[in-house]
Amino acid sequence: MNILVLLVPVALFLGLLGLAAFLWNLRTGQYDDLDGAASRILFDDIPRKEPRQ
Repeated sequence: MNILVLLVPVALFLGLLGLAAFLWNLRTGQYDDLDGAASRILFDDIPRKEPRQ
């Protein structure tokens, strides 16, 4: 029973820490452009030149 005295505050602290991290991510714009990052991986930044034959 004494272990619950320690585990309940630790669980609440970790939950609040996760919530704070999520809200910080929302505030800094981490989730603004989800589709852009998903489609950006499909295209090369530098166009490749075809080799001469």
